[in-house]
Amino acid sequence: MARLDSFLRLVADQQDSDLHLHAGNAPIIRHNGELIPLPFRTLSERETRDLVLEILTDEQRATLERDLQVDLMYVLPEVGRFRANMFTQRQGLGAVFRFIPARIPSLDELMFPASLEKLTRLSNGLVLVTGPTGSGKTTTLAALVSEINRKSARHIITIEDPIEYIHEPVRCLITHREVGRHTESFATGLRAALREAPHVVVIGELRDLETIQLALSAAETGVLVFGTLHTNSAAKAVHRILDVIPEEGRDQTRALLSVVLRGVVAQHLCLRANGEGRIAALEVLLHNYGVANMIRENKIHQLEGYLQSAGSDGSGMQALDASLFHLVEQGFITLEEGLKVASYPEQLQRMVASLPEVI
Repeated sequence: MARLDSFLRLVADQQDSDLHLHAGNAPIIRHNGELIPLPFRTLSERETRDLVLEILTDEQRATLERDLQVDLMYVLPEVGRFRANMFTQRQGLGAVFRFIPARIPSLDELMFPASLEKLTRLSNGLVLVTGPTGSGKTTTLAALVSEINRKSARHIITIEDPIEYIHEPVRCLITHREVGRHTESFATGLRAALREAPHVVVIGELRDLETIQLALSAAETGVLVFGTLHTNSAAKAVHRILDVIPEEGRDQTRALLSVVLRGVVAQHLCLRANGEGRIAALEVLLHNYGVANMIRENKIHQLEGYLQSAGSDGSGMQALDASLFHLVEQGFITLEEGLKVASYPEQLQRMVASLPEVI
């Protein structure tokens, strides 16, 4: 057993999200979003290097030596999988391990609205899952794929860096591909995927022009494409897609996006009121004539206001503040926690003030 394994077991046992090892510091865990130093001595550069290098293959060591960083997935039997990044920093080597539970939660367990389940029934189009780093995008994406796997017979191809959740086939044929091991890049893997008869393609991150263009093309030609972006809202996700496109092709891409974009799920994690874990607040933008027209006519700035008025029309759309309001109303989070991520804190405060039982 590697010496590092005892730290990783602690992370899994306590349901922490991350383990940070930095030369010159004591080991630190991230619990419910908060960084907490472990009662352990400060790690020297030599100790950190020994802990980290022990779990690397020769190829991974060579990559770390050459690039001064390396991404990988470390599997600890009967505990779980850990997405790891090793890197060089001022005081020596550093590493961060993100815990990936073996069990994939369902959409119901995550308490997501029914509109997300409807997205899994689509036959084509583009669905974006967005949010800041550490907001649970990977878990949401895994829950969506798991829903498809349980309820339909389709070929799903995932392209990730590295592979995080493992989906065992239930009704679907599932192909997992890892950037760097099974394909050169997201774009290369996606281009190949389009020749592999997929029904669903899952892209770990839409991070460059070529990948975004290929994703849009796949969605247009009849594939259901899921991808993630690092943005805080649905409107910013649309902006991010279009900003990557060269100006001369932006009008054409805007027209295409208005047709193929089926939904955007923007999420933020909030600490539960009882202090036991976190829960996601979701902003949900869905395709309809109005949304398509705003994108096509370059009125994307109106999407946020449109979402603020949605929610009571039965469309399944909801603004982030509406989600936060319901979480406060049901006692899952405190108002103080909701105000930290609210789009319009004063408006959320007024909404909650109308609930005598919360005041």
